[in-house]
Amino acid sequence: MDRDSPIEVGDTVADVAATLVRPDGTDEEVSLGTLVADRPVLLSFYTVDFSPDCIDEWCSFRDFDWFSSGEHVKVVGCSKSSPGLHHRFINYLGLKFPLYSDSDLRVSDAFGVTYRALGVSKRSRRSCFLIDQELTVRYRWVGDHWLDPTRDTPPVDEIHDAITERLDVGEPQTFGF
Repeated sequence: MDRDSPIEVGDTVADVAATLVRPDGTDEEVSLGTLVADRPVLLSFYTVDFSPDCIDEWCSFRDFDWFSSGEHVKVVGCSKSSPGLHHRFINYLGLKFPLYSDSDLRVSDAFGVTYRALGVSKRSRRSCFLIDQELTVRYRWVGDHWLDPTRDTPPVDEIHDAITERLDVGEPQTFGF
């Protein structure tokens, strides 16, 4: 179901699927329900691989070790970039996170974060959603830059604090994915 505005905290997410590109070099069609089966997912929408803003965003997630542990929450990116470009992006940045290839923007549409940049090209608004095992949104952050909502950078510290509060978890004791 396409939405006109971003999904809200407390809403249930559609169990959409897209090609998931993993850091180990594999990719396959995976539904959101499958991703959240063993622990919540922080789904982070971004515009496209290799844009300067997106590199900054993914470096901030990569460098914030709490997200790299994968102990309490899986971090998954989502953009309209192709699987091949995702593989290169993961390798270039040394990411330990899988990335959805949302080339048809079906996942973005389900979350209500698709928009037209300057009225022309459709893309995903930079945003983050914490989704629990029941596919319920527990936290959301949506970029609202006055000129271009892809220019905002997710507040990694705020997202971390929201996850620990909403999932009632502490800091992980071990690191590594």
